[in-house]
Amino acid sequence: MGIKKKHTNEFKAKVVLAALREDRTLSELSSEYGVHPIQIGLWKKKMIAGAPRLFAEGGSSLAVDKGQKELIEQLYRKIGEVEVENDWFKKKLGH
Repeated sequence: MGIKKKHTNEFKAKVVLAALREDRTLSELSSEYGVHPIQIGLWKKKMIAGAPRLFAEGGSSLAVDKGQKELIEQLYRKIGEVEVENDWFKKKLGH
């Protein structure tokens, strides 16, 4: 069995965009980028399947995953708590 290469998301996007241009075959792209044609096809399908989310209302569905949304909500709650504490201290100090 061969060693699996780890490709960056940027590299994958570059290869898929080249494949979407359809000015070269998958075999030609495979030779150029050193990636198996089947892998290029899989990346292409994945990009096409995810494309509608780029245009979804709000536009940030790809940029923020569920864990990040939960963290953002926690941070907003904490900001609210700090604002309440600050208001309380201002009243106590007479400002």
